[in-house]
Amino acid sequence: MYAHGRTTERLLIRKLEELDIDHWKDFFIDNPSLPYLGIDETKCPEENAKEWIELQFKRYEESRYGHHALIDKVSGDFVGMCGLLTQTIEEKQEIEVGYSLIPKYWGHGYASEAARFFRDFGFENEDLDHIISVIDIRNIASQKVAVRNGMFIDRQIKYYNLDVYIYMITKNEWEILKT
Repeated sequence: MYAHGRTTERLLIRKLEELDIDHWKDFFIDNPSLPYLGIDETKCPEENAKEWIELQFKRYEESRYGHHALIDKVSGDFVGMCGLLTQTIEEKQEIEVGYSLIPKYWGHGYASEAARFFRDFGFENEDLDHIISVIDIRNIASQKVAVRNGMFIDRQIKYYNLDVYIYMITKNEWEILKT
């Protein structure tokens, strides 16, 4: 996998495994961000976790991209997922930095740290002129992560029946940010 085995200051990044389903089910329990993701809340947490992780396995096979597990290097806790994702936005292929954390790990900077890593990885290792993040207009916390990642609102669209902002950073903007 493209980022397997890499690290940030606090996180180990690794490919997802079947065993992660048990950890990921916590994402679907008492999570106020689920409506922002179009999650079917009538399904049990285990079923949603299994479907989400199986989608990542499919992404690995089809595009080499996908979410990766984020593991706290000190505690060994599975804190969430982040990665580069291939998305079709208005009939155009885009590369997104996507991130989702288990609620008890919110507010500790993990999403910003992981998103920054994958933004940098994308520009340093892929031939990309820009990277996006697709964020529900109600999801203020994720919007703050995107802004901290140097992104700006490019446009608002309807995406899978959700009103979302497309946040974006260009390679030129990223290069200026890195100086």
